[in-house]
Amino acid sequence: MRGFAFFNRVSRAFHDYASVPKVLVVVAVSGCGLVAYAEANPERKLASSAPVLTSAEVDNKKKKVVVLGTGWAGTSFLRNLKNPDYEVHVISPRNYFAFTPLLPSVTCGTVEARSIVEPIRNIARKKTVDVQFSEAACLKIDAVNQKIYCRSNVENNLNGQEEFVVDYDYLIVAVGANVNTFNTPGVVENCHFLKEVEDAQKIRRTVIDCFERASLPAVSEEERKRILHFAIVGGGPTGVEFAAALHDFVNEDLVKLYPGVKDLVKITLLEAGDHILNMFDKRITAFAEEKFQRDGINVKTGSMVVKVTEKEIFTKELKNGGEVSTIPYGMALWSTGVGTRPFIRDFMSQVGQANRRVLATDEWLRVEGCDKVYAIGDCATINQRKVMEDIAAIFRKADKDNSGTLTVEEYKAVINDICERYPQVQVYLKSQQMKNMVDLLKETPDVSKGSAELNIEDFKTALSKVDSQMKNLPATAQVAAQQGVYLAKCFNRMEDCEKNPEGPLRFRGEGRHRFRPFRYKHLGQFAPLGGEQTAAQLPGDWVSIGHSSQWLWYSVYTSKQVSWRNRALVVTDWVRRFIWGRDSSRI
Repeated sequence: MRGFAFFNRVSRAFHDYASVPKVLVVVAVSGCGLVAYAEANPERKLASSAPVLTSAEVDNKKKKVVVLGTGWAGTSFLRNLKNPDYEVHVISPRNYFAFTPLLPSVTCGTVEARSIVEPIRNIARKKTVDVQFSEAACLKIDAVNQKIYCRSNVENNLNGQEEFVVDYDYLIVAVGANVNTFNTPGVVENCHFLKEVEDAQKIRRTVIDCFERASLPAVSEEERKRILHFAIVGGGPTGVEFAAALHDFVNEDLVKLYPGVKDLVKITLLEAGDHILNMFDKRITAFAEEKFQRDGINVKTGSMVVKVTEKEIFTKELKNGGEVSTIPYGMALWSTGVGTRPFIRDFMSQVGQANRRVLATDEWLRVEGCDKVYAIGDCATINQRKVMEDIAAIFRKADKDNSGTLTVEEYKAVINDICERYPQVQVYLKSQQMKNMVDLLKETPDVSKGSAELNIEDFKTALSKVDSQMKNLPATAQVAAQQGVYLAKCFNRMEDCEKNPEGPLRFRGEGRHRFRPFRYKHLGQFAPLGGEQTAAQLPGDWVSIGHSSQWLWYSVYTSKQVSWRNRALVVTDWVRRFIWGRDSSRI
C-alpha cells in the first residue's frame, strides 16, 4: 500500500505543477508496473495562484468570441486560437468532443465510447486564451443586437435560471447539422441515427436486444427472421461502414454466442442511387459492391424509402417503374444526408437566406449579411463567386493605363490574384491539363492569330468556361476541421492583417482583402469494408484497397485523435478486440 500511496502523491504532483516538462515515469511496485504521465503547458504559469477577476474587471480591450458547438469545426477553432486578446465563451449541449469517424466502431464494440471523447474543459484548460464553457443549447441568434439566447442543458432545478443571454463581438456558428429525413413518414419514430456517441451506444444495445429477443423460445421462426433483419438506409460512407462493422460483429462474435439463430441474420443496404459510395472512385465502388455480395450483405440500389413503420420499410423501386415493396426489419439505421437545425433556419430567415438549404458564407467564412458572424462545418456552405460575375471589374482593375485593352504583361500581373480569389480557375486548368492561365489565351481568336492585346470580349472568351468546375464542399469532418484551423489563424493575425493585408486584390473595391480566402485541401478518404480490408482514395488519384489500407486507416485515425489519452485508449481497444473479440454485453 505504501507504493500506491507514493504513486498517488506523484500523480497529484504531476497534475498540480503543469509547468514542469512532459515526463513519463514508470514505477515498479510489488512486481507491478505503474505509469504516471503529465502533459505540461509551459505557457500556463502559476495559473492557480492568479486572482479571480469579475467580468467588470476584465480588460475592456478584449473582444468576446462566442463559439457555438464542440464538434470538429468548433474544437479545431478552439485548439488553434492563440491570440490572448480574445475572451472566448464556448456554448454546446455536450461538454466533450467526439471523434465521429469511429462511431460505427462504437456501435459494435470494436471501440468503446469513452475512448473517442475528450472533455472540452481538458482542451480549454491548456489554452493561454481566456476560455469559458457553458453546457447549453442555443435557442436564437439576434445578429442585430449581437446576442444569443440559450437554455441550460443540465437537468436539475435551477430556480427558473435555465435560460440566459450572451453578448458577443464575434460569433462562430459551428453547430453541425441534423439528419435529413426528407420528411419521410415514420423515420424519426422508428429509425436509429448515427450522429452522436449516444446514438452509437443505443444502436449497440438494440443489436444485442435483437439477438436476445430472437433467442426466446416462444418466438416463431418468421418473427425471428424479422427481428434479425438489419436494414441500413443510405449507401454513403456511414451506411457502408456500419454495414461492414455489423457484418464482422455478427460473424466473428455473435454467432458464437447465439448459435441457434446465426443462419437467420440478414443485413440489407438500401440506396436510392445506382451505386453505393458515389463520392468515391468507381474502382472503390465496384470493389465494395462485389465484396458485400460475397459477404452476403444484400445491396439494393435504386430503392427509395417512402415510409417506415414499426416493423416494415416501404420502398419505391426506381428501376421497376416505381413499384412499392415492403421489407420487414428488426432494426433500421437512417444515414442519408444532413439537415438544418431549427434555430439556424430561424437565423437564416433573419439574414435573408430563408430559401437556402444551409447558411451561406463568403470565401472568408463570414455569413453573408453579417460581418461579425462566421459559420463553419456542416451547418454552412461557401457561396463562391463566379468569375463571370466580376469579369468587367477584373478587366478594369487589370487595365492599368485605361486603354480599353490588356497587354499580355497586364494580364499576367493579375493572374495570381485571379487564381487566389477564384479557386475554380485552378480546378479548370487541372481538368484541361493546362499549366497556367496563360494557356487560356490560346483559345481566344485574336491571341491565336498573334495579337499582343486583349479586349474585353477576348478576356471573357478566355475565362468563359472556368466557372463550370465550381463545386460545393462535402459535409465531412475533414472540411470542418480545416475551416476551424483557418478561422483560428485569421483571428490570431487579425490586427496584423488589418495593417498589412495579405489577401488578393479587391476587384470591386480598393486595396487588398485582409486575408487569403479559405482553401480546402483534400487529404484523401477511407471506406472500411470489413474483414480487415479498407478502401483508400488519396490525393493524386491513388486508390488502394485491401489489408495494407486497413493498417493505414489504423495509423491515420490514431494520429488524428485530439489527445494522447484518446490515442492510448483507441489502440488498447483495437488490441483487446484482436485478442478477446468484441464485447457483446448489453450495458
